Amino acid sequence: MRLFSLSVIAIACLSAGSLYTVDAVANDAKTLAQASTDLPTPMPVAATQTVTDKTPAETPATAPQDVSPAANTQATEPAANIATDATTAPEAQPAPIPERANTFVNDAILPPSITWHGASESLMLSVDNQWATPFEQSSGIESPSYEATIAWLDTLAGETDKLQKVSLGKSPQGRDIWMYIASSEGINESARLKQNTKPTVLVQAGIHAGEIDRKDAGMMLLRDIIKGDKSALLDKTNLLFVPMFSVDAHERSGEFNRVNQRGPVNMGWRTTANNLNLNRDYAKADTLEMQHMLRAINVWQPDLYIDVHVTDGIDYQYDVTFGYNLAQGLSPASYRWLENSYRPAVEAALTEQGHIPGPLIFAVDNADITKGISLWNPSPRFSNGYGDARHLPTILIENHSLKPFKQRVLGTYVMLEQTLKTVGEQATKLKSAIQEDKYRASPLITLTWKSAPLAKGWDFKGIDYQLEKSPISGTEVVRWNGQPKLYPNLPVLAETVPDIKVTRPSAYYIPAQWTQVIDRLNIHGIRMTRLTKPTELKLQQYKLSNPVFNTKDFEGHQTVKAESELTKVSTTLPAGTIKISTDQPLGDLAVLLLEPQSPDSLLQWGFFNPIFTRTEYIEDYAVEPLAAKMLKDDPKLQAEFDKALTNAEFAADPEARLRWFYERSPYYDNRYLKYPVYRSR
Repeated sequence: MRLFSLSVIAIACLSAGSLYTVDAVANDAKTLAQASTDLPTPMPVAATQTVTDKTPAETPATAPQDVSPAANTQATEPAANIATDATTAPEAQPAPIPERANTFVNDAILPPSITWHGASESLMLSVDNQWATPFEQSSGIESPSYEATIAWLDTLAGETDKLQKVSLGKSPQGRDIWMYIASSEGINESARLKQNTKPTVLVQAGIHAGEIDRKDAGMMLLRDIIKGDKSALLDKTNLLFVPMFSVDAHERSGEFNRVNQRGPVNMGWRTTANNLNLNRDYAKADTLEMQHMLRAINVWQPDLYIDVHVTDGIDYQYDVTFGYNLAQGLSPASYRWLENSYRPAVEAALTEQGHIPGPLIFAVDNADITKGISLWNPSPRFSNGYGDARHLPTILIENHSLKPFKQRVLGTYVMLEQTLKTVGEQATKLKSAIQEDKYRASPLITLTWKSAPLAKGWDFKGIDYQLEKSPISGTEVVRWNGQPKLYPNLPVLAETVPDIKVTRPSAYYIPAQWTQVIDRLNIHGIRMTRLTKPTELKLQQYKLSNPVFNTKDFEGHQTVKAESELTKVSTTLPAGTIKISTDQPLGDLAVLLLEPQSPDSLLQWGFFNPIFTRTEYIEDYAVEPLAAKMLKDDPKLQAEFDKALTNAEFAADPEARLRWFYERSPYYDNRYLKYPVYRSR
């Protein structure tokens, strides 16, 4: 992306000791115009103390320590809460000046920023508190290793029966993917969790292991629930917490892993040990990690699913952005609850604590923000698109990579705490929306979307920038200057116009030999039955043509697209054939996985690629007499052949002429380019 390229350019500049040095940037920043938005007055922060991978078990025994905010010696008060003499006019404060940070190894090549302070800093315990997390012990710049994280959480769990843990399964390198269950009843089984009738929130951290904010926020929040004054959060809600999803990538840790991101000091890797991106794997479910997670979703049946990331891309003022499916998607009732009940409550909580929340941000052009923002309608390879397809309200959080790690973690804490409150208070409305979506069974399913401008634009809280000609790349590059700037009424291009649509079949039929396809559908939890005897049926089948294979590998697959034509067939399906009814809660997901024109269909992912290979051929010496006999026996065929010869290209191609007869002979493979998944109306 352009911002990444800018970072590379800055590295080169710093290495060469020319162009845009750190000192020059800092000096230039002092001459910038005043900020266009109000920011709190900076408050003092305790000196940094780095304690790597330290757990409570390693802390010398001390008297019990208070973990309430009032006992926090590191806490800061927001400027708005500082008492002033009503008779004395406050002194005018100069606008904060963006400066080049120096906390993390990559700060020197990232854009300048204004130092942040907010009320949520009071959530942090002092570095010497017995129950300070490793994040807090480092004054908000470090995140613990896999082993240190589990050791700390296990020590916390040892203090209560309200926190249990289960393994979702092992990673390819043999690490457990742990899930912690927080409930007022101390439940450790899915059946018992369902019996308590409370809504359940599943939160995962580290699907991209370098984007780990949720892990440290979750550790703090669980600590405050168990040892502090927030146990009431479990009165109306259950919490499932996966601190590290991509556990192997979490341990491929280093300070140079995410060049565009401000902390933590050491960050995990984006992809798994097999170099696969888990947030492209929901539909195809290739990885062990994803298979474990999908089984957990099926077994534990959460009512809300939260997937936490950190952005790449442009600079802006928002520190916590989040989104979900659109109103035009497959779960409109869930969208209405998220948009009208969830978002206002969460944004109010974040704003009150000194954060700037916003919707997901994808610029149309990273080098020209005035072109507008793209509103995304994700397919089921992504967490939020998958949640839309299976009617599980799913929130994608994208914390801003250019905001410091501490700010991002604290914003995540505030959001998750408010999430538990809102879900608990609105359990009935949330569960009703889910049920409405599950049994909606729309007769038309949209497979792809086109973009169109929304009638109303967006007042975008951006950061000012200039374009400069770079001697490194030879082109114009963006120079963000750290100054807040409002871009009023930016255009929004939204994927809200249906493109390819299909009618909803009553069922699909899959021959038993397609075992990998059947296994993946089973992992998703899609209900299926087997035919117990040969069954003659009138069905529909797609005939494919003009397949185009991707010339590059993508996520371990050779993807393919093909034109499709729906034809009527009468066939006898053998015993063992799989039948998948679409009259089920996951019926919409089945449609998106089995319709060949769906971008995340198993066909486009390459699971059916063998059908594009011809395995039987006819020699020229055999087809010549065969063709002569066919023309002699069928005058209509002669007329068709004469018509085909009017095409000069066909007439001049001997192989095409012979193939024309072979394809019309009884020797031709009648399964070639036939999609082996049948539809019933």
